[in-house]
Amino acid sequence: MTARAPRGMTLIELTVALGIIVVLFAAVVFGVGALTGAKAKEAASEMAGTIRALYDSAALSGRTCRLVFELPQEREEDGAVSWRAECAKGGVTAGAKRDDELRAANDVDRRRGRNKVDEDDARFRPLTDDRQPTVQELQAREQARVEEAAKFSSFSSDDVVEHQLPSNVTVEVWTQKQRQTVKHGTAYLYFFPQGYTERAQVWVRQGSNTWTLTISPLTGKTVIHAEDLEVPRT
Repeated sequence: MTARAPRGMTLIELTVALGIIVVLFAAVVFGVGALTGAKAKEAASEMAGTIRALYDSAALSGRTCRLVFELPQEREEDGAVSWRAECAKGGVTAGAKRDDELRAANDVDRRRGRNKVDEDDARFRPLTDDRQPTVQELQAREQARVEEAAKFSSFSSDDVVEHQLPSNVTVEVWTQKQRQTVKHGTAYLYFFPQGYTERAQVWVRQGSNTWTLTISPLTGKTVIHAEDLEVPRT
């Protein structure tokens, strides 16, 4: 009786085997990335480039700009971090009490209430040809003009684009005007047309890996440190 030749693998078996190999390879790559903090390191580099570009944009355009960090809310477990750029129509100053500003940014009702204009308010009614504006009307129009100039709107360029990070990468933000580091909600980093920014630090974390960005207020120079730096003593 002759021996049977060994049977080769069928196309289906080859496909299944290749699929298993791909899954195992992806798991290994993801695991190595988590251990080394590759995504956090990449995000830190991109953020440093954005900060430098926004610093230059504010100085060249004569407008106040800011980097807006949207961090997960305190009760969100899988929220992703994102950041975007905004610029005002002119050169405006940042609030002296940053903690109050951050609370307002995270309070939807207060934000809506601040932007709502009472259409029945006589101060905002159009003037007729035979009526001169009152002092209250002039003051209201000047206030509206200032508020309009201070409004921030989205800004983007080739070097400044919106980013969203993987859910396993977290960000914390500190500026000199804050009492505490912002870990949840909204955080701001301002850039002024006079050619300076705020003294700030940003921590980008992934697992046990941390990269700390330090921003120089006078030059906008951003240095990436491969360590978890403490908040500066002011």
